This record gives sequence, structure tokens and C-alpha cells, in this order.
Amino acid sequence: MGQQSPVPGPTLAEKREKTIQLLIDSFASDRLAVEDYEARLDLAHRATDLSSLEKLVSDLPAVVTPQAPARSAPSPARPPAPRPPSALPEEIREHQFLVAIMGGHERRGPWTPARKSTVLTLMGGAELDFREARFGTGVTEVEIFAMMGGVEIIVPPGVVVDSGGFALMGGFGHGPGRTEATAPDAPVLRVTGIAIMGGVDIHVRLTGESASDAKRRQREERKHLRRQRRELP
Repeated sequence: MGQQSPVPGPTLAEKREKTIQLLIDSFASDRLAVEDYEARLDLAHRATDLSSLEKLVSDLPAVVTPQAPARSAPSPARPPAPRPPSALPEEIREHQFLVAIMGGHERRGPWTPARKSTVLTLMGGAELDFREARFGTGVTEVEIFAMMGGVEIIVPPGVVVDSGGFALMGGFGHGPGRTEATAPDAPVLRVTGIAIMGGVDIHVRLTGESASDAKRRQREERKHLRRQRRELP
């Protein structure tokens, strides 16, 4: 008899998603304080291997959600995010360069990103606001090289973000706020690159929402989730 093929393990993206979900459930069940939860969540987004993700939740038991009796469902903290607008194939460039050298570069409002964007910042900064962007189908890539500079990326909740990069005396961070698919063909934004004495920050915000408004909304959503957990028998 031939040997059976080994069952493949989870990918880094799958393990990251499960780790983040366990952290959210543990916070909602009062197993994690706010500071500990946010610190672990940030590390989960930064993790580059499976073992790092496992260490983040090794001391947390699996959260079992009990079955609740039939009753009217509580109103959600906010309605589901709409699917971001789509662009026609002929409107999308294959590649574009965005350069900020000792200066700044901004993209915001209605715009159509290329399938792959290369962002270079040298002693400068760039802001890419995708909240009103018209995405093409499939994956949109952003490759970043930031040296003594920074790049801020803002996405709406309806865009799935896959991020990872290398930082030397800098940071590659994905702030609070979940990005989840609102449709089977939801756009995917893949952010990679290198930050040397610089930083890359990814934030999830609603259209027209400021940074302080986003923090306030996310805090209310966490409170709402905790209340829902406590109501279960």
C-alpha cells in the first residue's frame, strides 16, 4: 500500500485569522484586559510565523459559545459594511509608482489603484486612503519601501487586508479594527515591504471617520460584544 500524503497544516493567514478571533472572544469573555488584548492583537498582525501566533494564545483556553434560547437577536453595533465600489478592467493600470522624497504624497477620495503599486518614501511620507477607492477584482498589491519616512494606509471594513513586511529600527503595524469580506468577491489588499528607520501603519475606518471617531466606535463595538456574551446563559 502506498503511503498517505500528510495533511497540510494551516497557512499563516488562516492561523492569524483564528488567533485574532480567539483574542476577540477571550476579550469579550473578560479573560483579557483591554491593554493586554490590544497588545496581543498588534503582535498577531505583525507575526511572520506560526509559532509566534501560537505563543500569543498558548495561555488562553478555547472559548466555547453556549447555545442561547430562541429569542429576538440583539441589534448589531453597526450595520454590515457595504462592498467597496468596483472598477472596470480597462480602468485599472497594471503598475504605478508613488514616490515621496523629503516631501509627501497623498491618494484619497475616489481613485482607482493599480493592480500593483510601489511606494517609495525617503525622509518623507505617503498616505493611501482606500475608503473611496474603486478596486479591481482579485488582489490589489502595495509594495512599500520606507526609509526614514512613513506610510499610512486607511481601508474600509469591507476590504480584506493581508499584511506583512520587514522592519529595521521601524515598524510594520496593523491597528485595531477587523477587515472582513462582505461578499464572496470582496477585494483583497496585500501590503508588503520594508521599513528602515520608518514605519507602515494600517488603519480600518469608515468613510469620513476620523482617527478619534474610529477608536470611539471600536470601543463601543467591544463593549457591545461583551454585553452579548454576558447575556448568554
